[in-house]
Amino acid sequence: MLRTHTCGELDLKAVGKTVTLAGWLQRSRDLGGMTFIDLRDRYGITQLVFNMEQDAALCEAARKLGREFVLQVSGQVTERENKNPKMATGDVEIIVREFKVLNSAITPPFTIEDHTDGGDDLRMKYRYLDIRRNPVKEALLLRARVAAETRNYLNRQGFVEVETPVLIKSTPEGARDFVVPSRMNQGEFYALPQSPQTFKQLLMVAGMDKYYQIVKCFRDEDLRADRQPEFTQIDCEMSFIEREDILSTFEGMARYLFQSVKGVDIGTLPRMTYAEAMERYGNDKPDTRFGMELKDLNKLVKGKNFKVFDEAGLVVAIAVPGCAEYTRKQLDELTDWVKRPQIGMSGLVYAKYATDGTIKSSVDKFYSADDLKQWAVATDAQPGDLILVLAGAEPKTRKAMSELRLEMGERLGLCDRNTFRCLWVVDFPLLEWGEESNRWHAMHHPFTAPIPEDIGLLQIDPGKVRANAYDMVINGVEVGGGSIRIFDKQLQSRMFEVLGFSKDEAQHQFGFLLNAFEYGAPPHGGIAFGFDRLCSLFGGADSIRDYIAFPKNNAGRDVMIDSPSTISEEQLKELGIAIRA
Repeated sequence: MLRTHTCGELDLKAVGKTVTLAGWLQRSRDLGGMTFIDLRDRYGITQLVFNMEQDAALCEAARKLGREFVLQVSGQVTERENKNPKMATGDVEIIVREFKVLNSAITPPFTIEDHTDGGDDLRMKYRYLDIRRNPVKEALLLRARVAAETRNYLNRQGFVEVETPVLIKSTPEGARDFVVPSRMNQGEFYALPQSPQTFKQLLMVAGMDKYYQIVKCFRDEDLRADRQPEFTQIDCEMSFIEREDILSTFEGMARYLFQSVKGVDIGTLPRMTYAEAMERYGNDKPDTRFGMELKDLNKLVKGKNFKVFDEAGLVVAIAVPGCAEYTRKQLDELTDWVKRPQIGMSGLVYAKYATDGTIKSSVDKFYSADDLKQWAVATDAQPGDLILVLAGAEPKTRKAMSELRLEMGERLGLCDRNTFRCLWVVDFPLLEWGEESNRWHAMHHPFTAPIPEDIGLLQIDPGKVRANAYDMVINGVEVGGGSIRIFDKQLQSRMFEVLGFSKDEAQHQFGFLLNAFEYGAPPHGGIAFGFDRLCSLFGGADSIRDYIAFPKNNAGRDVMIDSPSTISEEQLKELGIAIRA
């Protein structure tokens, strides 16, 4: 080894020892007759001391060193006169006797500090430098710990880690596939897996009983803060189980991870049906760290000659705590916010519930004081609260109010990243109607089983069939989701029929799985967790990007290696592909 110790481990117990360290020059300070250098490695920083009186030549040589030079230094550990309690090694320093430049470095394009002067694009281009910074390094270390603890838990539960193929068959359901041309089978293409869904089911048919892997998945989707074209899942499947077994096992995993990684006891996870989540919060991944639940005002506001409410499919409200004193300027800004194209509402109605008990609204012309009091009762508003009301078509308006609720939660500081509220959302719709395709689509995937008591509705009223599916939601983020699978051949055929697949189409797309089911498939089900997203939650971040070593930007590009890129004409010719101008 080129070192006897790391830069993060020396303390007062090491005083008097001669040690050798290796790392990068973080910063250098010349103070008259002395030069101080902070030497950094993955484990921390140690202060080095060069003294002109003791060794002028060595000190002069040290003053010529630049930022991010790679050094090997040897010297004696001494106690610092001015200790630094913010550093793990802040009680000691090294009186350097000799050093060696292992590698020089040009000046980095941004400062390698916790708070850097580099913008996102620049840091992405030089990601290998960005990872030297503590926030990114700590994020990757956290990721490694979550992965290790995940394996610890699942291994102890008897799960077997099995790798599945990366070059697979394209299927029409779900997001767009990334496709890979086959040189040996020209005109045919592999797809990169959006998930190992069919393979984990085949492993259950194969008798593996309990499977998992921490696996790369790929989806050709538009990107945002919590999406990447390639991402990682904790993918799991179990045989001879019912839904309760899945929920118990993976609620246990969530509790274990929170306790082992964060030291937090999240307790027993409450359960909420999809219908209840939509009614109370306006979306299927409710953030339950705060209240402001959606309240339907239809019965209270209709028939008062206010055309906006009378013609609306839904009039829905929330009570925002402590905001009755909002100014006209603030209310106008909120109105503009809901009118943005992303929200798409035509306006916002408000009612101020003053601390003296009076209520003043923007629609006083149509609603009496008694009417507004009923609004306050319906929304659980208290004196000092602000009631916000949206009206319009049912799905759009409920979604808009959900977004407004979350926005107000952020503005009021109610979304504490150190508070964790976890729950299960269950009983999703099995199917959703596609207006453009004019057919039913699986809300999850074609192998999701219906709730047993709803099977009879498949042919009669498919839209009312509930899926035997479940999502784990933490702080308004869906971190995991899965379902009990269809293992009965007849039920699977009925499902394909409802989805508009002919027998030939079903056989063409999923024949390998359907054929396997002919040999005896056990009852089975599973779940997949968004590993990147889980790590970002543990780290208190909104974006998953810093928890991935080499992420893509919002255009799906890796600006560090300049990918995607063109390939040579020779490669295209080998693949039998021609690029149209």
